[in-house]
Formats: sequence, structure tokens, C-alpha cells
Amino acid sequence: MIVKTAEFVTSAVQPQHYPPPEHPEIAFAGRSNVGTSSLITKLVNRKRLVKTSNTPGRTQLINFFLVNDNLSFVDLPGYGYARVPVAVKKQWGPMVETYLASRTTLMGVVLLVDIRRVPRQEEHDLIHWLDDHQRPYRIVVTKADKLSRNKQVRPLRVIAEQFACAREALLLFSAKTGQGQESLWRALDAMLKIPS
Repeated sequence: MIVKTAEFVTSAVQPQHYPPPEHPEIAFAGRSNVGTSSLITKLVNRKRLVKTSNTPGRTQLINFFLVNDNLSFVDLPGYGYARVPVAVKKQWGPMVETYLASRTTLMGVVLLVDIRRVPRQEEHDLIHWLDDHQRPYRIVVTKADKLSRNKQVRPLRVIAEQFACAREALLLFSAKTGQGQESLWRALDAMLKIPS
């Protein structure tokens, strides 16, 4: 896809603060510091569109972005970071679940997993939830540039085994080099064409 325009729309916690459901949406979810904001920034080729931070747990709201005036990207808050206050952690689960369950324009979810980390219970819980609610999703393995090709083999096998999927079902991505960008856009396009 050629991205001509991309803009931040709003941040929200409650459904009444979401933008009107006018465009198909793709949501991006993952552990804190997995690279969600960097991935979105790379996909739309706008360096300052999404605020990125070296400190995990910074994204604590649901952030909506409009791409080409006809597609919404939704950056969900990261989960699983120990230094985030307990009160904030308790708010995250219901906030994200409410969005995923209620948003009529949500066409699919991209679950991000760091290639250097073994998936934990939060990732499994999210996938089970998406399966139970029949929400389409794709698993993207981020930070591919952090490991050489030879050193990627074992972690990719472990992640595939953890999620009981074929290695080929995992999309390898690097926000730094752009690896996997075209494959991810094709996967998003396939999600957007799924009849509701």
C-alpha cells in the first residue's frame, strides 16, 4: 500500500471517547517494549507520527491513527511491564478487552512478539480470547535485526511451537531495516478483505 497521509486522531480509555466507527480498523497489541509504536511508524513511513520511548509501559491509552483517510490503525497499550503502577495494570485489561469486544469496525489484530523473548501467559491469553471471539489475527515477530539469520532459527521455532502454528505463519519484522514490511501490508490487506 502507498501511504499518502497518516495522522493521529485521538487517545481513548472508554468507548465514548473512541472516534466514530467510520473506517476499517487494524489493532496492534503486544508486550510493553515489543516495538508496536515503531512498527506502526515504519508501516506508514512517518517518523514522528507515533511517539516511541525507550521506557516500557509508556503507551497507557488506546491511540487511534487515520491512514489515507480510509483506514484506522489502533495502537493498544502494552502489557506485562513490572514498573507500571498496579492501578494502571488493572485498568489495561478491561480497557483493551472492551475495545476488542465492542469495536464493530475492527477487522483484525496484529499480535507482536519480540524474537528474543519466549511468549508468556499474556500472549496466550490474548490469542485464546481472539479465537473465542472469532477475531482474525496475525503474529508478527519483531526486532528481527537484533539477531543474525542463523540465530533467528531457534527462537522462531520456539515461538511457533508455543503458539502451535507453522513457522511460515509467523511474519518476521524489523522496524529498523524494514524487513517484513511488504509481507505485513499484504497480511493487513487480506484482513481488510475478510467479510464481516
